[in-house]
Order: sequence, then structure tokens, then C-alpha cells
Amino acid sequence: MRLSNLADYAIRIMAAAAKHCGGARVSSADLARETGLPLPTAQKIVSKLSAAGLLRSTRGAGGGLQLARPAAAISMADIVEAIEGPIALVSCIDSDCCTVDRDCAVKPHWPVVNAAVRGALADVSLARIANETPAQRELA
Repeated sequence: MRLSNLADYAIRIMAAAAKHCGGARVSSADLARETGLPLPTAQKIVSKLSAAGLLRSTRGAGGGLQLARPAAAISMADIVEAIEGPIALVSCIDSDCCTVDRDCAVKPHWPVVNAAVRGALADVSLARIANETPAQRELA
């Protein structure tokens, strides 16, 4: 399994936004500059994160973006799901698309695997990501 670049970029954008938490609002252009992402990509991601309720946008003078809830209350799982949808390693769990479904001995085990992956992502908070120093990342 490999997450899309957009999911990775979304985590980077949210970490950058978290560093502004409690301060002034930040623009998509600021987040693009801070993360090194092209502005159109940052805007697309910000739109998805806002639609998912992870970022709040305010218009007008003094407007901009801010986290919709504290960084400690946002997990990597929340961010990935905002971009990718529900975390599932295979699509057969939520659909009847498999031609060998009735004879499948594996299907009953996928929910356990999916829950483990989601749980691992849920255990990493945005606050933890935003507050780690480069030296701490090397030790992880």
C-alpha cells in the first residue's frame, strides 16, 4: 500500500498550519511557500481539508486559514481520510466487485488489517508531527 502524494502533501500542509496555531491566520499561498508545494496543489488540498472540517477558512481583512480544532485532536488518519477516503487496503470489503468472493478465505481478515493500519495512523497526532524537531525524526 502506498499513499498518494496528495495525502503526504496534506499532512505537510496541516503541520505547517499547526505551527501557526494560536497565531494569525495563514493563507494557501503561505502554506504553499512554507511546504515548497505549487500553489495550485496547495489550494486543491486546502479545499479538501476544509470540506472535511479540518481547516476553517475566514474571508475578508484578517481572514485566512486556521485549524478547525486543536492539533492534538487531529490525527494522521483524519488527514489521510480527508484526501483518500476511508482507509482500506482492498476494495472488496465495501463492495461486491470480486468474482471469487464466495470462495474467499481472506476477506474476513481484511477488516482486522484495515483497523490496524487506521489505528496506527490515528495514534499519530498533528501536534506530534508539528512539534517534532529534525533530530527527533531521525531517532524515530
